[in-house]
Amino acid sequence: MPPARRRGGNTASARSNQPVLSFGAKSRVTKPSAAPSTPSEKTKALEHLTAEVREKDVSKDVSIDVPGSKVEPEQPHVAELAVRAQAKAEIQQPLSEEDKKAAKVTRKQLQDYWKAEEAKSRGPRVHQEGLSLDEKILRHFDLSSQYGPCIGIARLKRWRRAHSLNLNPPIEVLSLLLKQEGTAGQRAYIDELLS
Repeated sequence: MPPARRRGGNTASARSNQPVLSFGAKSRVTKPSAAPSTPSEKTKALEHLTAEVREKDVSKDVSIDVPGSKVEPEQPHVAELAVRAQAKAEIQQPLSEEDKKAAKVTRKQLQDYWKAEEAKSRGPRVHQEGLSLDEKILRHFDLSSQYGPCIGIARLKRWRRAHSLNLNPPIEVLSLLLKQEGTAGQRAYIDELLS
């Protein structure tokens, strides 16, 4: 059992030494105002640099090179390379029953599936007006958390994992993933945003 807490001395005098914060109308907490009487060392250094910049014509011949700021479109991100490798491995597997069913899915079935999904939502998806039907379905699959996380995994691998766990992912998504050429579009849209 811990020892009892004891107070030493007069408690009223101990409290009087501490500042009291009151929220009444009489008291007001303000910051002390300090008027800059003399410029600090930092402002002197900045004035010197700005004077140098004014002397040079920066707009013509100075280019700023920040390391890590250049993103070349020819070289994909590391996460993109990992997802592409996963997608290649998934595509090279032999055709299963689900793959054969997905190959038979028609465009009309895709439209019906999407109409049923939109009917479940409360309002229109205004942010998806410029997207194709395929991209709408794939993004909906990406954001459906019942099929597991979508970060760092190819869409096709995620679909197959969800199917193996009996989570009943939509066959329409598999149809779209198998119809896409190569490994393009295998990375979840939110994964692209986060990296």
